[in-house]
Amino acid sequence: MKTRSRIFLILLIFTLGLAACMPTPPALELSDSEKTQVAQTLTAIAGAAMTPMASATPEPSPVPTGEPSATPAPVVETVSYGPSDWPEGINPLTGLKVEDPAKLDRMPVIVKVSNWPATGRPHSGLSFADIVFDYWIGGGSNRFSALYYGQDSNSINPVRSVRRIDGQLGKLYNAILAFSGGDGYKVIPNIINDVGYRFMMEGTCPGVCDDGHRWVTTVYADSEAITASFKNSGVDKGAPNLDGMLFSTAVPEGGEEGTTAQFFYNAYNKAEWRYDAESGKYLRWIDNQESPTWELMPLVDKLTDEQITASNVILIKARHTPIEEALINIDVYTNTEGQEGLLFRDGKAWDITWKATAQDAPLQFFDKAGNPIALKPGNTWITIFGTSSLLTSPEEGTLRYDFQMP
Repeated sequence: MKTRSRIFLILLIFTLGLAACMPTPPALELSDSEKTQVAQTLTAIAGAAMTPMASATPEPSPVPTGEPSATPAPVVETVSYGPSDWPEGINPLTGLKVEDPAKLDRMPVIVKVSNWPATGRPHSGLSFADIVFDYWIGGGSNRFSALYYGQDSNSINPVRSVRRIDGQLGKLYNAILAFSGGDGYKVIPNIINDVGYRFMMEGTCPGVCDDGHRWVTTVYADSEAITASFKNSGVDKGAPNLDGMLFSTAVPEGGEEGTTAQFFYNAYNKAEWRYDAESGKYLRWIDNQESPTWELMPLVDKLTDEQITASNVILIKARHTPIEEALINIDVYTNTEGQEGLLFRDGKAWDITWKATAQDAPLQFFDKAGNPIALKPGNTWITIFGTSSLLTSPEEGTLRYDFQMP
């Protein structure tokens, strides 16, 4: 309809134009009704001409239905090393890259560190060790054997006397031992049988020194100086084969909540590890000898004044045979069939099996299916308890072992 009106208007204009060019005809006389009809017709034509053309209405956009698509999670690359074929510069005892690859061109150094008497605390240098072994020595006490390979400490304290198990650890990790004396009849022969004369005792400063006070807590060791001494003598011929451990940033499947690990030797000799989600490590707590309730306190490193941490906390069971009150035979490198254990990492815990696949290779750890289980890259604390030690769970996320022999 509107199109026809526009055509009519154009024809009318054309006609009027022609009329303007023609001679003026005589005026026509119209009646009143005819005048009204003409006026109405012209008004209708003008209105049609002024009406704009309606634009086409666009189709509405489809409305999305359902939940909005989730933002893709960032891809986190998994880094794994071991149990063999280590890239250059990767420490096979931590799975970490060392600052100076030349540091790994040596034998590990194991230093015997006292935990009793408590007056020797806080310890120094433990936070620089790749692995720390924690075990019972009888008489209500435990001691540490701290292994240094990827890092060194120039003040490892307090250094105490050697035990038979230290010879086994020295043989397993092809290490040099450092300690302050030992029983010449019941212990030292075992040490020589395991590592030969690859050990250093107090009085060989700057390797193992006394600060001059001549007390059971005043002896300290320097792992770098110990290495230098055995390099000069030709005993340390470079990096041994340390295959056996597996490390991965990926958390193993399965496991249970394990935010707290409690290892109690007795009512007054306690150790506890509490998981810190921010750092991804476990923080070490120890019995407070000055507290009437034996409450726990942070175990700090005197060199750093910071609480000692571990990326991995492992409890392993081993056969203990008492010889004397303060002399216990602990079977480690003879465990070729496997014993049970417990691994803590990333706030979780796994039942594991551990074994010595050879007497000159690091301990290895396996899951329930018998496959190597991945430790978290970083340092490891290994506590050795008797085979009859009891496991309880006093509260959710807490796993507690109470030491028992044999």
